[in-house]
Amino acid sequence: EKAYERFLEIADKKKEVFDDDLMAIAGDEIRQIPEKYQLDYLHTVSGTGTVPSSTVRLRIDGQEVLQTACGDGPVDATYLAIDTATQAGVEVEEYAIRAITSGSQALGEVSVRISKDGKTSKGRGISTDVIEASAKAYIDALNRLAILVERANGGAETV
Repeated sequence: EKAYERFLEIADKKKEVFDDDLMAIAGDEIRQIPEKYQLDYLHTVSGTGTVPSSTVRLRIDGQEVLQTACGDGPVDATYLAIDTATQAGVEVEEYAIRAITSGSQALGEVSVRISKDGKTSKGRGISTDVIEASAKAYIDALNRLAILVERANGGAETV
């Protein structure tokens, strides 16, 4: 059901959905894990002569948190806003982006690797908007890191 909703969302944006798009959507939904952190809203401002800023609204264990941050670019601003909202204090070790399909309406896939206190996790996000894909990847990595920390602490503490 969630994959179908994602399909409709992408079809509305792109007007034409390719096999590679469907594979990416299905792959994204198959990888689902428990979500301590969920992205509800993202608004990013960037441009020549403008200080990049990002506002995010997250659900953290069901609680709504709104945060704004400025950064060196739109992705940095988004990551700073998410990091401040979650108080995760992680370090981004790797960031990669690639186009899944071709054209200006292509799906972008972002992979990000984060670490904290010797624990590392990797997240993935897809969207026609690379900033949104970046936010989804970061949140996916945070959710995976939270699971690692919880397991290491016997379920007592999360990121």
